Amino acid sequence: MSKALQVRSDYEVYRAEVRDIVERVIKPRAEQVDREGRFPRENLQALAEAGWNGVLIPEEWGGRGLDHVAFAIAAEEIAKGCASTALVYVMHVGAVQTITLYGNDDQKERWLKPVRQGLIGTYSTSEKATGGHWWFNLSEAARDGEKYILNAEKSFTTSAGQADFYVFQTRSPGAQKPTDISFFIVDGKLPGIHPGVWDALGVRGNHSGSLRYENVRVHARDRLGREGQGKEIVENGVSPVYLIGLGSVWLGVAEAALEEATRYAKGTIHRDFNKRLTDYQVIRQQLAEAKVLIESLKPWQIHLAQQLDALQAAGRPQVELLLPLVEFKIHAAEVANQAARVALDVSGGYGYKRGVLERLYRDARAGIAMGPSNNIAREWIGKALVGLPLELWYEGGE
Repeated sequence: MSKALQVRSDYEVYRAEVRDIVERVIKPRAEQVDREGRFPRENLQALAEAGWNGVLIPEEWGGRGLDHVAFAIAAEEIAKGCASTALVYVMHVGAVQTITLYGNDDQKERWLKPVRQGLIGTYSTSEKATGGHWWFNLSEAARDGEKYILNAEKSFTTSAGQADFYVFQTRSPGAQKPTDISFFIVDGKLPGIHPGVWDALGVRGNHSGSLRYENVRVHARDRLGREGQGKEIVENGVSPVYLIGLGSVWLGVAEAALEEATRYAKGTIHRDFNKRLTDYQVIRQQLAEAKVLIESLKPWQIHLAQQLDALQAAGRPQVELLLPLVEFKIHAAEVANQAARVALDVSGGYGYKRGVLERLYRDARAGIAMGPSNNIAREWIGKALVGLPLELWYEGGE
């Protein structure tokens, strides 16, 4: 077998492994997660025990030591069963990957090794005052001896109040410009962390609510990277893994919607004319429309993941792929919405009732708004096309 064929075979083994967990554990709980707004801790535990929560963590720190392709495949498969679980998973993997890339050995020992036992991390970055510009903070840390004092109102933090630790972003003490930011690993049990209520239209189990940090004291040993290194961490340690994961989630949601709509159409018969739904040309064409859009994402997903691996191996900044990753996220979110809409159209009143298709329709809508929102992201692409600066960190001429 050629090396290329062997690699593809390995990835199909990984896909089958994750799919088995999804079918046995995650998918059967999806309705309860949605109906009750329940955080999918049991799902994350099952993934952790199989090593998938540490997919990118090197083996020396207790992980699987796999690559971005394996991660993208895992996120896609999990999303087919439960979008809420998939988003929690992506934010967790992104948080631990940031520690893998920028943490010291002490931090890796304390925060990465327990992941295999079920420790859950997440990002805590966005602030209400800057809206969809989640990378731009107005909050600022203060020093107190060997500790930092954190005060901030974070607007959307996936796993808020549920995560064991938060990879927290804020301006450095005494910052003079918006790019002077720092990251901290914040223990979720520290006093002063107050989660808000999460009650949303879709992805109701991901608990992406507000999180208030009130005089939270974090030891200097849990500062991630150097003070003021935050811009580099955002661009190379946060954005790439987040975007490939996020796009993969919406790809999985789109696939789930098409699979469920096709199953329903094949199994439903109009007895008055003795015809299945699939005997109607308009139904087949709608399904085909969704299928073509979904297939446009799959090679793109793998290509981008491979490029991330190549950049990381070469020691080059992954921010080089920012715009292609953003384009992938935009397209994946819109394909998920289109596939979910087609599924509701094809299934008629059945799809409109509370159930799998109705849930997928609500879940898919989140993809349009999740940062960077598709409106903001398209503006980045448009500016790049006409040679204008992105001004991600703009402040008074910065």
